Amino acid sequence: MLRVNDLTYRIGDRLILDQAGFALPERARVGIVGRNGAGKTTLFRIIQGDIPTEGGTIGLPKGTRIGGVAQEAPAGPETLHAVVLAADTERTRLMQEAETADGLRRAEIETRLVDIDAHSAPARAAAILHGLGFDADAQARPCSDFSGGWRMRVALAAVLFSEPDLLLLDEPTNYLDIEGTLWLYDYLERYPRTAVIISHDRDLLDTSVDHILHLDRGKLTLYRGGYTSFARQLAEKRTLQAKARVKQEAERAHLQSFVDRFKAKATKARQAQSRMKRLAKMEPIAALIEDDVPVIHLPSPERALSPPLVAMERVQAGYPDRTVLTGLNLTLAPDDRVALLGANGNGKSTFCKLIGGRLDPLSGEVRRWAKMNVAYFAQHQLDELRPAESAYAHVRDLMPDVPEARARAAAARLGFPGHKADTPVSQLSGGEKARLLMGLAAFHGPHLLILDEPTNHLDIESRQALVEAINDYEGAVILVSHDRFLVEACADRLWLVRNGTVKPFDGDMDDYRRLVLAGPESEAQKSQEPTGGAKAVERRSNAERRAALAPMRRKLEAVEARMAKLSAAIAKIDAALADGTAFRTDAAKAGELARMRAEAASALGSAEEEWLEVSEELEGEA
Repeated sequence: MLRVNDLTYRIGDRLILDQAGFALPERARVGIVGRNGAGKTTLFRIIQGDIPTEGGTIGLPKGTRIGGVAQEAPAGPETLHAVVLAADTERTRLMQEAETADGLRRAEIETRLVDIDAHSAPARAAAILHGLGFDADAQARPCSDFSGGWRMRVALAAVLFSEPDLLLLDEPTNYLDIEGTLWLYDYLERYPRTAVIISHDRDLLDTSVDHILHLDRGKLTLYRGGYTSFARQLAEKRTLQAKARVKQEAERAHLQSFVDRFKAKATKARQAQSRMKRLAKMEPIAALIEDDVPVIHLPSPERALSPPLVAMERVQAGYPDRTVLTGLNLTLAPDDRVALLGANGNGKSTFCKLIGGRLDPLSGEVRRWAKMNVAYFAQHQLDELRPAESAYAHVRDLMPDVPEARARAAAARLGFPGHKADTPVSQLSGGEKARLLMGLAAFHGPHLLILDEPTNHLDIESRQALVEAINDYEGAVILVSHDRFLVEACADRLWLVRNGTVKPFDGDMDDYRRLVLAGPESEAQKSQEPTGGAKAVERRSNAERRAALAPMRRKLEAVEARMAKLSAAIAKIDAALADGTAFRTDAAKAGELARMRAEAASALGSAEEEWLEVSEELEGEA
């Protein structure tokens, strides 16, 4: 359906596409993956004909309709429903012409309208808009009533409704909530034509595509299957490549050794010449260059607070002019991992402000620790970073009285080592800005970490780093995310924000997906939460296990601190004994130092044994 041959494109001196090529079968659903900045969006622009290339060709069947989300979101007086209907330009044109046509032409128009199923179009447009979060009242309102993020959903609805022969979507879930994301997974899985999607959403890439197109160092490679299959195939390919390179290097060394030993001997000259030719023809296997993914560091609180961290009884929350949430009776433990479910506009942000102490309750009681340190991360806070200043300058503000080396070490822990720490924020990528803001928010080891859509701008590898960071963090987490993989990997409890309240959802994400896809006709059933599922039981078990392991982890930390103290004491004594002065001036003091060192060494040995026992016990329980 789409064939790309020898595509070459540069930006300045940087080679983005290096004689890249691939061929897509008809009706393929393809996910494009690659590190941020690899050139995925550039490839889309080339396919759409927006930018010229240095070389190569793009082949498409004649008359192919290419569709992508418009850069400018609709913002005029037209209703959402009208904007989406107008996206099918052929239907719009024929409907207008039918009003004045007669005779044979009118018959031709009516036949074509039946062929393109034009008369069911209003219902299809309404269904797509509803799937993306717009109820019947919202669909009848003008686009100008909505914010930019919601208007981008309208633009997405329009291109989905038009059903182009080649659908190009660039990070379509970035402006969706989890309900819209789950609906989109299902829609793309059933898309009747060819779809190519740039995405870092692993669940979408496993659920909704049947091929993965990998862009890496200017080359494009097509893999059959979803992301999990691709990751396995890539790992196997790299393992084989590494083995082949080792084998080739050994063969090279053997051939070169023969040449070096015998090229000057007349009796061996022919054999040496033959081996030299073989060496010259041997295509070197490239060494694997692994991209370093900076570790995301979320420091745990220095001292844990006893439970509950937050407790709510009969709480109402909202603003002076309106109540948003009522009947809140919830408790949050010091190590809880809670993901908030619910469509945008249902009150998730209000709840986050309430539980984080940024919003006082309208009524009821909220009990929280006075010393509780709360960190809050939301995408809109990216604007709070100072564009002209560096990551180091932002870190320096948080630790003004320490030596420069310590501040730079802290910046490195946030993923900005060396010269990267001095790069102005304006020159950082979206993912780097998100990393910096997240690190600054959690800098002082909060007891409660609230993450509102933390994966936007993060590539797949960075999202995995975030999963590991959240799971290593020992405080409580409130997570709002459209990334199902992140929710399932990190959350032990699900709370549903809907119908003006927040309640535990006693099911798993598969239960919630079924609930979302059931549609408006099953609203009555939505008030009844599903009862369970294996993942829900697993989440509760994880939470209980983590609570049981907390004392053991604290014991391990105490032993480690004791070992560090003893090691430092032994180092001091060794330095004094190595000096030799003590032996010459005060033999009794030297003897005392030797005795103290023996005691410290014995205590260190005991502490190390205790550390091993606790570590083994912890690993056995984990």
